[in-house]
Amino acid sequence: MIARALVTVALLLATPSAWPHAFLARAAPPVGSQSATSPAQLTLRFTEPVEPLFCTVELQDPAGAAVTLPAPRPEDGAQALVVPLPKLSPGTYTVIWHVTSIDTHKTEGRYQFTVGP
Repeated sequence: MIARALVTVALLLATPSAWPHAFLARAAPPVGSQSATSPAQLTLRFTEPVEPLFCTVELQDPAGAAVTLPAPRPEDGAQALVVPLPKLSPGTYTVIWHVTSIDTHKTEGRYQFTVGP
C-alpha cells in the first residue's frame, strides 16, 4: 500500500501539468523578426489562458524609451493578448510581458523585433 502511494506521488510530481505556467508560445511580430513596415498590432499567444487584468505588455523603442500602448485585450479564450501599435519608426524594439495564468502562476519575458531596413 505504501509503495502504491509513493508511485502515485512520484507520477503526480513528474507530470508537467503539476506546474502549469503560461509561457510565450508564439508572437506576432515574431521573436527576432525584421519587418519592412510597422506592424499594426502585437499578438502574444501563451501556452495556457491568462488573467488579462493581471497582465501587462510594454514596448521599448530603439532608445529604450517606453512606447505608449493601450491595455492588452484578450483573445481566443484569454490564451492570447493583442495590443494595437502606433506607427513605429525604423529600429529594434523590445517587447516586455508579464502575465498571470488562470491558476495564478506568474511568468514574464522579453524579446525583440526590428522595423525597417
